[in-house]
Amino acid sequence: MNSSKSVGDRPAEGERLSKRIMQLRDCSRREAEQYIEAGFVRVDGAVVQEPSRRVTTQHVTVDAHASLLNLMSVTLILNKPAGWTDGLEPLPMKKPAPVGRAAVPTRVPKGPQNVRTLLTTEQHSKHDHSGVRFLKSHLAKLDASVPLEYEASGLVAFTQDFRVQRKLMEDMAFIEQELIVDVRGEVTPDALRPIERAMRDERLRLPDFKISVGSANPERSKLRLAVKGSHLGLAVYLCELAGLEILALRRIRLGRVSLGDLEEGAWRYLSEGERF
Repeated sequence: MNSSKSVGDRPAEGERLSKRIMQLRDCSRREAEQYIEAGFVRVDGAVVQEPSRRVTTQHVTVDAHASLLNLMSVTLILNKPAGWTDGLEPLPMKKPAPVGRAAVPTRVPKGPQNVRTLLTTEQHSKHDHSGVRFLKSHLAKLDASVPLEYEASGLVAFTQDFRVQRKLMEDMAFIEQELIVDVRGEVTPDALRPIERAMRDERLRLPDFKISVGSANPERSKLRLAVKGSHLGLAVYLCELAGLEILALRRIRLGRVSLGDLEEGAWRYLSEGERF
């Protein structure tokens, strides 16, 4: 009987980097993984952030000042393109290949693109002035809770911080969001009177909101809509009341956090002084 193993059955060479760090720091496996994911570990002088990386004779070091006490959860601000889902839905899971078989690419059903696919190193804004040092672990375990219309673009928040997530969920009714509504043609303040009448009609039970004309020209006008809470479809409903055709919808502010000049499709860190 031939007991030789095929190349594919041979054990992987070396040991996991996390195991080497457990030996160097005399720590648990999870702590070793955190040191690596936080960028404190170098292999032959280069920072490595993958605990599963295998090492043999390479020189492995841990930053002398490495500490797990200051590792922080982050919040990301992303500028969602129109026609993308808002990321509240998870990405489709890939079905693992059966044991002993080669992995076969999984077909993902065609459909709207999920903005979570934009949370990559490549989409990190070059104009991020937060001062936060990028770690691969910052792109994992991110929650979202404030929906944005599929047709709209603008600010979407993702967070690892349970305190931020709790505020956005529990206090959303008191957090104001601001949207820019581009409509066709030149709009005068008088054109908004049907909306003002609806605002005073208690039977409609509309949320408290403010709407005004920001700029107008014969081709296109910009309306500013501010409303507390999450009210999907409100902008469309109000424009229908006034007979206005929406060309574009964009969320530019959520609470005290503004989209600013963040590029479409890019993300940045929430700065230390920013609060929703």
